[in-house]
Amino acid sequence: MYRALLFDLDGTLAETDSVHLPTWVDVLRPHGIEIDERFFRENISGRSNSKIVEDLFPHLSAEDGRDLADFKEERFRERVHELEPLPGLLDFMREAKRRGLALALVTNAPEQNVEAMLLALELEGFFDEVVLSDEIGSVKPDPAPYRTALEKLGVVPEEALAFEDSTSGITSAAGAGIPTIGIASTQAPETLEEAGAFMVAEDFADPKLRNLLDLPREEPEA
Repeated sequence: MYRALLFDLDGTLAETDSVHLPTWVDVLRPHGIEIDERFFRENISGRSNSKIVEDLFPHLSAEDGRDLADFKEERFRERVHELEPLPGLLDFMREAKRRGLALALVTNAPEQNVEAMLLALELEGFFDEVVLSDEIGSVKPDPAPYRTALEKLGVVPEEALAFEDSTSGITSAAGAGIPTIGIASTQAPETLEEAGAFMVAEDFADPKLRNLLDLPREEPEA
């Protein structure tokens, strides 16, 4: 019996690469770095800002690297109004809460991004716990963020389900022993399965996912 659902943020609650990519393009271009979608997916998507900046600018001091990452996130927040919840998400979460399941958000995103995105997606107040990697000092793919979420919710791994769109996130959740569902908004289903997802869903309206939790199937709009 599942007692808790644990969600990643970027790419899981909303498709965000379409906003992160142009933001990185604008931020990196003045530094002489031109990136395309392939480079973004292979070197940026799903990774922490500290690792991204360290790889792209190995000569920068830690402080300058943080300043660059902070500047990028400021530009991202200016565009956050462009985001929409993945199909089926709001109904899925409402039904989960109605059934008494605990909900947690587990993310590498900075706190200001979390606040801005939850507001834009109309998800304020949905989560019983929010675990920020910045606050615990460990980022995905380390299992620590998910282990912290389990402790805060008072559940064991077998009583929880995690939802992730990235290989690093799946590695983190699976490493904490949590059965993990891949959300194929940013990666190919086979990539998510290879990372450790036991099931892959297109979005939260996917019949496979809703059947797993015995949730009502969404009726198509007329």
